[in-house]
Amino acid sequence: MNNYTNSGEWLQRAEKTIPLGSQTFSKSKVAFPQNAAPLFIERGYGSKVWDADNNEYIDFVNGLLSISLGYCDAEINQAVISQLALGVTFSLPHKLEMEVAEELVKLIPCAEMVRFGKNGSDATSAAIRLARAYTKREHVAVCGYHGWQDWYIGSTTRNLGVPECVRALTHTFTYNDLDSLEKLFNEHPEQLAAVIMEPMNVAYPKQGFLEGVKALCQKYGTVLIFDETITGFRFDLHGAQGLFNVTPDLATFGKGMANGFPISAVVGKQKIMSLMEDIFFSGTFAGETMSLAATKATLKKMQEKDVLTHIHHLGDKLIAELDTLILKHNAQQWLSTAGHPAWSFIVIKDTAHYSSLELKSLFIQEMCTRGILIAGSHNLSYAHTLCDIEKLLNAYDEVIAILVNTIKTQNLYTVFKGKLLEPVFKVR
Repeated sequence: MNNYTNSGEWLQRAEKTIPLGSQTFSKSKVAFPQNAAPLFIERGYGSKVWDADNNEYIDFVNGLLSISLGYCDAEINQAVISQLALGVTFSLPHKLEMEVAEELVKLIPCAEMVRFGKNGSDATSAAIRLARAYTKREHVAVCGYHGWQDWYIGSTTRNLGVPECVRALTHTFTYNDLDSLEKLFNEHPEQLAAVIMEPMNVAYPKQGFLEGVKALCQKYGTVLIFDETITGFRFDLHGAQGLFNVTPDLATFGKGMANGFPISAVVGKQKIMSLMEDIFFSGTFAGETMSLAATKATLKKMQEKDVLTHIHHLGDKLIAELDTLILKHNAQQWLSTAGHPAWSFIVIKDTAHYSSLELKSLFIQEMCTRGILIAGSHNLSYAHTLCDIEKLLNAYDEVIAILVNTIKTQNLYTVFKGKLLEPVFKVR
């Protein structure tokens, strides 16, 4: 078992001034079991990070998918340092805003115009406001995770503080179930301003599903928004819309487009995006130049180095060999894989005696003990190597055996040394 003394002490200190001791739910003690996993990271390089107690890990969380090339990438850092010497935030626009926008228009099928934000919630909320302005309607249909703002989070169990009148405007539908979306159109005739969805999350789209969603939106005059905060520049350089050849009206991007620097974008058709001149989506730091410089350098490197081919190759190997390990340990009744090679999942189900949350808590503990930082998905970067994947698979071989034995002997609370994970809310 690793030593997590500093993590524990830092958490106690942080909780005095920071709710939950973290700025992000998915980086906090509800997502990583206290006393059984690190809670603070001190530094990172390439595919590795070191925690507050100087324990080393191969990182498969990668800043919640924001690290696409690897920590401290020399080319991205140099681009940022060079811009830092010239200035960060100015009194007028900087040409980088235009240059990065032009690159996004070149790469993304639906992009005719671009506006920048700092995180995914900025972009998705801007897209919803655009759709409402364009259609003069108020209701929206959602499928996936779209951020913390009232219009979306009110549809989840984390809806504390969201007015009921706002919650009533958002409706969820089921991925790969076209009937569930058509039902919403029938229940709210001529009321849906937007359908916003992740074009892919855990499961691949069924044949005709995305095309069917687009056809329904066209039929009912509703704006189709693809939330590509994760899939963009990870599944394909042209986004999942390029991969699956379905072009939405608007799309949102973020996460790994700047290798960890804070930036997001809403892009789309000019006839809708031009309404940005009338609605108020405006922020002092939307044109912050370090993140724009990082984006420009990241997109350049992705194209020149064929980054995604490398990531997808590693992901294919990982999924195939992990599936083999699951069969080897006869764990397929409660353990499986899902997702795209660049963003795949280990899916843990409830068993007769233990919940998936209990088993996941033990899983994270044991993977961390073996130098693997993971939270249930494999968020790969260009810095990951075949050696990293082999170490991950070797850890899986040992940890799956432990989980199988724990289920068999019902000894979880003997081998698990921390505090159980807590549910945030389920969206996928």
